[in-house]
Amino acid sequence: MRATHSKKVGTGSNKRPEKLNVHIRNSWRTNLQLIRSIGNMIGYKKSLSEWQCLSEVKMGRGSPIPPMLRRKIVEQYQKGVSQRKIAKSLKLSSSTVHNIIQRFRESGTISVRKGQGRKTILDARDLRALRRHCITYRNATVMEITTWAQEYFQKTLSVNTIHRAIRRCRLKLYRSKKKPYLNMIQKRRRFLWAKAHLKWTVAKWKTVLWSDESKFEVLFGKLGRHVIRTKEDKDNPSCYQRSVQKPASLMVWGCMSACGMGSLHIWKGTINAERYIQVLEQHMLPSRRRLFQGRPCIFQHDNARPHTASITTSWLRRRRIRVLKWPACSPDLSPIENIWRIIKRKMRQRRSKTVEQLEACIRQEWDNIPIPKLEQLQSPDICRLL
Repeated sequence: MRATHSKKVGTGSNKRPEKLNVHIRNSWRTNLQLIRSIGNMIGYKKSLSEWQCLSEVKMGRGSPIPPMLRRKIVEQYQKGVSQRKIAKSLKLSSSTVHNIIQRFRESGTISVRKGQGRKTILDARDLRALRRHCITYRNATVMEITTWAQEYFQKTLSVNTIHRAIRRCRLKLYRSKKKPYLNMIQKRRRFLWAKAHLKWTVAKWKTVLWSDESKFEVLFGKLGRHVIRTKEDKDNPSCYQRSVQKPASLMVWGCMSACGMGSLHIWKGTINAERYIQVLEQHMLPSRRRLFQGRPCIFQHDNARPHTASITTSWLRRRRIRVLKWPACSPDLSPIENIWRIIKRKMRQRRSKTVEQLEACIRQEWDNIPIPKLEQLQSPDICRLL
């Protein structure tokens, strides 16, 4: 009994190493294939023997043959080896070897011919029609363009397809710039004004005292449009875009020239002709004397109602102040608008919480405008309108 038991145990111990060896060989092949696939991902070039080993594994349908293997097929073909022997030695199909050799005969190259792929839904003619429609109706939404394209081309088209087609037309969706509306009469007057001042030199423009009003609001609570958060933080109060219906604001009047910054006046509420005349007496006249020191200058203001009121024009006439005629709806022609834009950008960074803080920040940023910046703004591009 003991001998029989020992014999069974002995035979069992002899069979276990065989199963273990088979398992090791299978795992080794699996690891070798994994290592080779990783080497292919990082750009490792396989040798011919490795490709012969990998040819045992069935390649995916439509997979391109590597250039090294193609070169080996052509070399054996030039030595007089038959196509059947080449396919058998490299473990490839006869049709694959035949196609590579035939392409080599016709073109003399072994490069892979670019596949045709799936044809696009919209051809070149459709893209030209789509481009004409997009240019004609520039303010149309993508959904509206998709609805028109489905009716016009009689094809099933999605919004993503139209997005890709618009990019293929070398067009792109942008956020439109904001410009004041001008009718034909205003455009004509603007053109005549630019033509009349076409021969003005830079020295002539430096004699202009630019003035304008602007409104500044307390931006506390008005957070930005974009927020950095995770998908789950959408209901976090710190990620909300808060909006204030009637924020506290200040009306600011200022003047400037190429010589430097003039006075700055801040008041609450609206402005009328009487209050505007007081601003001119208390701030414009001292700034004029300080910046130009008795030299002749031209005063500029826009066509707001307090500026064009009869009492304002009569006050300017009595003071013998030469006023620059200004076309309607043309804030982009005045360089002081760039000053307001610079200051408002600084205010968004500071985020004043009270009106007092807002006023102090405005005065500080107004005094910090450098003179080289003013000289740069005094090189007007007004006459480019022609």
